[in-house]
Formats: sequence, structure tokens, C-alpha cells
Amino acid sequence: MQVSIGQDFPSQIWHQGKLMMANGDMLSGTLKYDLETNIVQRRGQQGIETYNSSSIEYFEILDEYYGGIRTFYSLPFAMNTDYEVPVFFELLTDGQDMTLLCREYITVENRMGGMGMGGMYMNPMMRGPMMGMNKLAFNFYFLQDGRIQKYSQKRKDLINLMDDKSQEIKLFIRKNRLQHDQRGDLLRITAYYNKLKE
Repeated sequence: MQVSIGQDFPSQIWHQGKLMMANGDMLSGTLKYDLETNIVQRRGQQGIETYNSSSIEYFEILDEYYGGIRTFYSLPFAMNTDYEVPVFFELLTDGQDMTLLCREYITVENRMGGMGMGGMYMNPMMRGPMMGMNKLAFNFYFLQDGRIQKYSQKRKDLINLMDDKSQEIKLFIRKNRLQHDQRGDLLRITAYYNKLKE
């Protein structure tokens, strides 16, 4: 499905999916998730049911926005305090040595609005007001040795995390022209690292 300007983001629409509850029950239906509040809603026969990350082990959705099945796990993590609470993370790639997780959020990207005619763009006096465009962004996390660590999205930090295979990783990134802070590229880099470790 093509994403057009003004369209809702994945967390704002309903998806076909299933919930694996912490008590072992499996529920299926139409789901909507909110990573900011760590809740999942399900359209049930009695109306809309709401579940928090403490009551869910994981949930899966069929996402037409990205295409394919996306899986989110409830894992203990200290978001803003030293106290760990269950938080939803999307699983991007799972490996013996390193697992890549992410959390999406909506950010506003400010752009200068133009007046519309060729030369007018060059004249700073003719520019329109700043316009805010909503954009989907991601925070990435690595799960390694049972610990979840937020990724700074700096290349040197990624290389340090994969230090024992750093030369191979640098070559792989360069050869494939990958970005260290892009969702799909970071997934490929992490999967390659895990393959090197087999």
C-alpha cells in the first residue's frame, strides 16, 4: 500500500492481528496499538477492549502500511527511570548474539513553505511560513546478553557494539552503501553480524 501525505501512521489505524496474553490465552481480531502508552486495543464482540503491556506477552499485526507481519514483544525496560516496566518493542531481527528491536514514534519535521514560482524560492522575503510535516521515526535498541541497550544511531557506537567483527561490518556497510541509522539497513547489518557469528 502506498503511503500518501495526510495518511494515518501504522499506530493510528486498525490491523488484523493476534494477541498472546501473559496468561497463555491467544486472542485474534482487529488491533490498534499505542507505543507511547504501551497499550493495545482489540475490537471485540462486546466493543473495544484495552490491554496493557503487563498483560500481553506479544502481539502480531498484518501491516498494510509496511507490508507483512510485524511482531511486538513486551519486555522489561527502564524508559525514563531506573525502574523496569514492561514496554513494547518491535522485533526487527533475532539472532543468537544480537537482536535488533525498535520503537516507532511520530515526529514533526519543519519545512519552509514556498510561494510557488521559480525565482521566488531564492528570495528569502518571499518564503512562506514554516510548515510542520508529520513523519514516522524510530528509536533502535539492541538486545545482547539479556540486556536491552538504546542505540545512539552513531556509526562509531554501532561499530563498537560489533567490535569483534568490526572490519567485516565496515566493509559490508561500504560495499552495500548502507546507512547505520535507517531501519532496513540496520536490520541487514545486524542480520549480517549474526551470520558472521554462527
